[in-house]
Amino acid sequence: MILAGDIGGTNTRLALFEEEGPLAPARSETFPSREHSGLAAIVRSFLSGSAVLPDRACFGVAGAVRGGRATATNLPWKVDAVTLAAELSIGRVALINDLEAAGWAVEELDPAQVAVLSAGEPDPDGNGAVIAAGTGLGEAGLVFDGRRRRPFASEGGHADFSPRGEVEVELWRHLAARFGHVSWERIVSGPGLVNVYGFLRDTGRGEEPAWLAEEMRQGDPGAAIARAALAGRSDLAARALEIFASAYGAAAGNVALHFASGAGVWIAGGIAPRVLPALRAPGFLEAFRDKGRFRPWLEKVPVRVVLDERAPLLGAARFALREMAE
Repeated sequence: MILAGDIGGTNTRLALFEEEGPLAPARSETFPSREHSGLAAIVRSFLSGSAVLPDRACFGVAGAVRGGRATATNLPWKVDAVTLAAELSIGRVALINDLEAAGWAVEELDPAQVAVLSAGEPDPDGNGAVIAAGTGLGEAGLVFDGRRRRPFASEGGHADFSPRGEVEVELWRHLAARFGHVSWERIVSGPGLVNVYGFLRDTGRGEEPAWLAEEMRQGDPGAAIARAALAGRSDLAARALEIFASAYGAAAGNVALHFASGAGVWIAGGIAPRVLPALRAPGFLEAFRDKGRFRPWLEKVPVRVVLDERAPLLGAARFALREMAE
């Protein structure tokens, strides 16, 4: 058996996969990440219900991985592969970035598991890329090695946000006064959508409905803003989601250029499927392609939304199957 994990700032997903046959979870469970002291405690709870223990495990972690160690970006966790293997009595444990894990899955998803924003003209020998907004913003490249595309991690979500137009310049100033450094993650993520909404509200660009303010206090504020926008119940929320989608498109276009992603860009993460109508609106692709002399090249780059949130989990299992075999 293979144990695979997708370790996010909000949820930790674990699954057991059989090594033979189609790659599908034999058993899976989702845990709220912040309700636990660390990954080992979650894995112990998950494996306590299994009669068969895995001989190898791979975990995709939302954070930088160095030398088998990771510090989660949006969690107070430090994860060490050697320590995990010893504590859990698992022969081999690997840690990879969560976007690298997603990269191991995206090209093998079924058509029903993706939504095509632009079919483009894919380059069969080109690189690819994955970008994913959730609790944070992750990016990864898929480099073509002459036979297949191999994922590699990046921390591009923490690169400098580059505003486009006067409103985004004011947004940058607003966030710079609050955070100092303004990364793409400060805008293109769940908390980022809340930041955009707060900027519009606090600079007098719309009235906040009392019912929406209450929903934001009672639950996930980003999700409340997105629901209100998509339902047409708040002009302020709709404007925030429009700016968010445009910034997401611009960031995805940058990723396509950074990695020369002629084979395509996959939009993954938990937010994209929930705001798909906003990504289908003209603003996303216009921002994706609005790169001056490289617009014609970007018009040929396929852009797809990953609808299956289990992609990093499936990718971690595929990494264990292909890269950790004896």
